[in-house]
Amino acid sequence: MDAPNKVSRLQLLSLPIDSVAALIASITCLSFSPIFIRLSELEIGPNATAFNRFWIAAIGFWLLNSFLNVPYQKQHTELRIQKTISIREIGLLIADGTLLSMGTICWTWSLTNTSVANSSIIHNLIPIFTILGGWLVFGKFFENRFILGTFVAIAGVMLLEVNDLFSLNIGQQLTGDFAALLSAVFFGVHPLIAEQLRTKFNAVTIMKWSSTASFLLVLPVVIFAQEQLFPSSITGWFSVISLAFVGQMLGIGLWTYCLKNLSSGFASLVGLLAPIFSSLEGWAIFSENIEPWTWVSFMVILFGMYLAISSKFAIKSQVIEEGRR
Repeated sequence: MDAPNKVSRLQLLSLPIDSVAALIASITCLSFSPIFIRLSELEIGPNATAFNRFWIAAIGFWLLNSFLNVPYQKQHTELRIQKTISIREIGLLIADGTLLSMGTICWTWSLTNTSVANSSIIHNLIPIFTILGGWLVFGKFFENRFILGTFVAIAGVMLLEVNDLFSLNIGQQLTGDFAALLSAVFFGVHPLIAEQLRTKFNAVTIMKWSSTASFLLVLPVVIFAQEQLFPSSITGWFSVISLAFVGQMLGIGLWTYCLKNLSSGFASLVGLLAPIFSSLEGWAIFSENIEPWTWVSFMVILFGMYLAISSKFAIKSQVIEEGRR
């Protein structure tokens, strides 16, 4: 009878501390993104905001990659030759950027065609598509405890929006709901591809290619939408630079880093903590009230996290084996 508890404790003890810390830091950074987006969209449109986020981050990742490679240029020439990028890997890197850019465009567009409550609820179905994609494409299997924890945590996120659901305007929301669903699909598949790339490349290499592909794909959308391309004030530039550094470089970058040891399904599930962090930040920065019902939803989310963390599918199998030694 005590065996399941021993296994659960083993999973918790086996969690790699650096990857868990990177994941929590990533979610914290991503939770600040709505604040910087809100400030940026006072001056430029949502697509232009995404464009500036991606191109600034791309430059940052290219510079960071060059800086990290300097000490190893002479000593590790043979190793770098072995890491020549194949056509398949180039395709995966471009696909990752495509998913991020299309997901961002669909999400921002959904917010202009449906309620914030609907968009948030549908967009937060990301873990379902990550798990479904892992099962269909990569043949991954998940135990019942992990799946149960996923649905409990998603239910907790839905409770965050329960008050807004009573004031929906049913008019033109169908297209917005569909766009939010597409954003969940795109962001749900992204961790699966990033997880595959992490078997060979470091997070900086992945993100420099991904961010570059993203801003090149978003640029035609901005031009077609006839949005103002760049901010015109110091506040506007501060917003997009902060969004690129905090949201893209630290948020998505650290997320990609942790996928070396943590499973994509688990990382997507823990990403549901972002609404909790955003609520607390809104309370601290904008003095927004936190309703009692919100605290209940926080507890439900955390309980779902516990169920998932105690599952062996939270971390990679090789990490579990190292923890047993």
